[in-house]
Amino acid sequence: MRKAVIIIVVVIAALIVIAQSLYTVDMTQQAIILQMGEYRGTVTEPGLHAKVPFIQSVERFEKRVLVSDVAPTGYLTGGREMEKKKVMVDHVTRWRIADPLLFYKTVHAEIGAIARLQHIVVSELRDELAKYSLAEIISTHRRPIMETVATRTREKVQEFGMEVIDVRTKRIDLPTEVQGSVFDRMRSERERKAKESRAEGEEKALKTRADADKEKTIILAEAYEESQKLKGEGDAEATRIYAEAFNKDPEFYHFMRSLEAYENFLGGKDTLVLGTDSELFRYLESPNLEE
Repeated sequence: MRKAVIIIVVVIAALIVIAQSLYTVDMTQQAIILQMGEYRGTVTEPGLHAKVPFIQSVERFEKRVLVSDVAPTGYLTGGREMEKKKVMVDHVTRWRIADPLLFYKTVHAEIGAIARLQHIVVSELRDELAKYSLAEIISTHRRPIMETVATRTREKVQEFGMEVIDVRTKRIDLPTEVQGSVFDRMRSERERKAKESRAEGEEKALKTRADADKEKTIILAEAYEESQKLKGEGDAEATRIYAEAFNKDPEFYHFMRSLEAYENFLGGKDTLVLGTDSELFRYLESPNLEE
């Protein structure tokens, strides 16, 4: 009986020793081995590992990328005194444990690391956002600001055995109590720019119409000048033809001119009293040209 008890005790002791001698590291973890508080090595490969029982201990840390997401924080933008705005920035930081031993010595655990990390990120964000106006932060400088913050934070957390992958903004908002006034000011600014644009458009339209009217006047004047020139040339040619006709046959010329005169004044409603011996009607009285 006593022998059986001894065997049981030995087996239990052996199991305890074995349990203290072996440990596992998950594929998502990395570990450091401490012997009486002194560093003895780092384990990054997953699987079953051995250690000195009761003397050595294992501290495990995440090997995956960690995400630090805190509540939105208020910051002041840059610009002139009247242009400074308070904005609420909701940011997220991605990081990982690069040096488990240094991490253990400086911050010991993730909760301490997150506190240090957020303090640095908030400080760097405050410095960077103070350099730019709200419009610049929202439109053109958002990405460069976050890249600068990530770079500076990455440099500062190296002493804690941490590596910052990036810092990103999820959202940038104005405080609820000032959103209305800021939106009204933005609306007024847009309306002012719209009025300026409309005024510039009207000015250009007036100039275009004035240029068109000027061009129209010039074209009409040139056309009138050309028409008068052509008319004068036509009258001169008609006069020349009449002169040639008169020189060739004066009597026939007088006959044709009389017919034109008859056509112009006869047949109207006006009454004309002339004697039968009038020179005007001599071709009506004696149509024979030879007489």
